[in-house]
Amino acid sequence: MASNTDHLLAVEGLTVSFDGFRAVDDLSFYLDRGEIRVVIGPNGAGKTTVLDLICGRTQATAGSIRFEGAELTRMKEHQIVRAGVGRKFQTPSIYEDLTVFENLELSFPRGRSVFGALAFRRDSEVSGQVEEMARSMFLQDHLDRPAGILSHGQKQWLEIGMLLIQDPALLMLDEPVAGMSVSERAKTAELLRRIIQRRSVLVIEHDMGFVESIADKVMVLHQGRVISEGSIAHVKADRRVVDVYLGH
Repeated sequence: MASNTDHLLAVEGLTVSFDGFRAVDDLSFYLDRGEIRVVIGPNGAGKTTVLDLICGRTQATAGSIRFEGAELTRMKEHQIVRAGVGRKFQTPSIYEDLTVFENLELSFPRGRSVFGALAFRRDSEVSGQVEEMARSMFLQDHLDRPAGILSHGQKQWLEIGMLLIQDPALLMLDEPVAGMSVSERAKTAELLRRIIQRRSVLVIEHDMGFVESIADKVMVLHQGRVISEGSIAHVKADRRVVDVYLGH
């Protein structure tokens, strides 16, 4: 067994039961720094529950989630965010009436120190970082537009930018390309490959073309357990995966 310190995230024996039903059942996996891991599997396999457990939305019944050496199962949601875990849900949660610039500015982690929050020159620093983030998210031409008029894909990028500006070491995305156009999906793949240089990404996705374009490793869940794990080629050739998921 590799030691926890080698991995950004070490999940061991993770279990959660709802009224006797095990939504996640003795799950173990390790996420390395700079890795994009995609979780696939049929509906009801426990994919979103795994993200809920890591970000503290759901309490584990048993098991351990260690992130950069800290035990997340003992922490509250806001503490987990502060530790460096960012989570994006399926539906974009942005401030529709505010501009793209204001959405990103609001997400900027100003309050790390009293002096940081009070220092005037912080404002030029914030503006610079907001503009840089907008460029990374293909939104540099939309900074002054209300977020509500963006396309669905652009709203997804904005929300990813709102998480990234907080500089998490782990970014978790739940079906980021659902409802996107083909060109938006390609740009999202490019975006994820670019941001991975400094962090790890855990993605739930159904679009197998997108999965192939981004995944370093694929993990297949079925009834709360991992039934296959490895490269996309390995997983696609696995008979059990074809039977429970890809064959449908």
